[in-house]
Amino acid sequence: MDASKEFVKVIKNNRLSEENIRHIVLAMAQWKDEQYFSHLVSNEGVGSKQNNYNLSVFTYVEQEDILEKIDIVKLNVKIVEIVAREQVLREEIDKIIREIEG
Repeated sequence: MDASKEFVKVIKNNRLSEENIRHIVLAMAQWKDEQYFSHLVSNEGVGSKQNNYNLSVFTYVEQEDILEKIDIVKLNVKIVEIVAREQVLREEIDKIIREIEG
């Protein structure tokens, strides 16, 4: 079970709330699989050469991909727009400087 997200941050320490505790206990009592949280593995599964007798939670419970998905095409369009706007602003600044200098 990966209960690493089951906590309430309290200043420097993390605490389990009643809801966090209920979630953990319920998953344990019901022996249920829950994506990114718990996975039932037999003793034979843990004690196998395939898993190298590994007790790490992350061997059995997949980590949620929380990385933001970026549309690179839209990002490139936005960059082109920003660069074009920057050029217009630079030209306007240059014009103002020329007027000031006389």
